Amino acid sequence: MFIDGPVHPPLTRADDDPARAPVRWAAIICGMFFLAIGFAGFFPGLTSNYNNIEMGYGSEAMVLGIFQVSALHNLVHLLFGAVTIAQSRFSYSARRILRIGGGLAAVLWLFGLLVDPNSYSNFLPLNLVDTWAYFVLAIVMIGLSFLSGDVTPATAKADHRS
Repeated sequence: MFIDGPVHPPLTRADDDPARAPVRWAAIICGMFFLAIGFAGFFPGLTSNYNNIEMGYGSEAMVLGIFQVSALHNLVHLLFGAVTIAQSRFSYSARRILRIGGGLAAVLWLFGLLVDPNSYSNFLPLNLVDTWAYFVLAIVMIGLSFLSGDVTPATAKADHRS
């Protein structure tokens, strides 16, 4: 068998994508953040009143003593963190998941403002600190979605050499 031209080794993922776009890094960091807070809710050392954790309403568990959580709340954070990291593979999907996550955080902020913390409707549950934390998350995630989706050639070449 004859080969016309030089033989190159097959492209690996590292050769194909030597650097990540800023929006992809933002999605990875947000995903890791959500995984961290999701796991934190299941660790008794980081969660006070851990023996009073419930699936939803009535949970008295507090991460770092200020953020009210439940098993459902922690599972939602873990799931969203995993999905966000998975969606960080491409710039367009990283941008989309940051906007969707920011929109969901805004909905949770409004939910926290409108629902009485002591009612059965507060199924996540959210306290005042959680509510305003979701407001901050909404602004940050939507803001991060506007980061560049391109990798500059100079950055790509510098990262590729090392």
